[in-house]
Amino acid sequence: MNFQQLRIINETVKRNYNLTEVANALFTSQSGVSKHIKDLEDELNIELFIRKGKRFIGLTEPGKELVKIVERILFDTKNIKRLAEQFSNHDQGHLTLATTHTQAQYTLPPVVAEFKKIFPKVQLILHESRPDEILSMLIDGEADIGIATEALEGAVDLVSFPYYTWQHAVIVPAGHPLQSVYPLTLEAIAEFPIITYHHGMTGRFRIDQVFAKMGLIPDVAMSALDADVIKTYVKLGLGIGIIASVAFSPERDTTLIKLDSEYLFEKNTTFISVRRNHFLRGYAYRFIELCMPTLSESVIRSDINPLIDVE
Repeated sequence: MNFQQLRIINETVKRNYNLTEVANALFTSQSGVSKHIKDLEDELNIELFIRKGKRFIGLTEPGKELVKIVERILFDTKNIKRLAEQFSNHDQGHLTLATTHTQAQYTLPPVVAEFKKIFPKVQLILHESRPDEILSMLIDGEADIGIATEALEGAVDLVSFPYYTWQHAVIVPAGHPLQSVYPLTLEAIAEFPIITYHHGMTGRFRIDQVFAKMGLIPDVAMSALDADVIKTYVKLGLGIGIIASVAFSPERDTTLIKLDSEYLFEKNTTFISVRRNHFLRGYAYRFIELCMPTLSESVIRSDINPLIDVE
């Protein structure tokens, strides 16, 4: 048994049993992939994959159990590398952060600026992704820290900390009829085309939910991944916008008006998450502390429960 065999087993599952893609991902040949799998099966005296002709179509029961062990071994191999880096270069390296556009654009800039002052030699890799993609990156060990409103809370392999709460707000072009409606109601909003987030993004579920509770069916004329795109089309007069309130700036969005509307919507919570047993470098803990000064490194460590604890 060797690491190449373990990597092949793991990659085969990730690539949905497509051995050609596995070979390309691991820079080897398809015949080499097949041989490694057969050698491991012969060594263990069990079949790991369900076959249909020459194709793999799934995992056997022992295969399912083995994959869990393989994932842990490969994940801990990465932890060992991070451990070595922590001792050899405690203030150098890279930190991979996966987050949504809203967080990257409107919430994190002051945190990132302060972090870079403290750790100028650390390369910060920022991935703007959908919440489900952020979850996958954390689970696969491709991201150290994830920040999002959806998908992260309750994921069994993650430790999640409430970062901050926020609400949606309605924005309109200057001179829009809704500016004269006070107090603003959902019924009044529903009379106009709405531009807001895609499903699964930035609290869209709660927007739909609050209208549904009132028995209203809003006319969502357009949906987008981020607030900047929404604001662009609101400026063109194609509809009113519903965005995260943090995404509006009176100084920057001078042709738009944010209406007094937060009271119409439920609160959303954004979470900071890391994978359980993921070895974090010291500067990663510092980044989280900069986001949440009340959250100490010792508390984070105790919740993550890393296999190797380094002071």
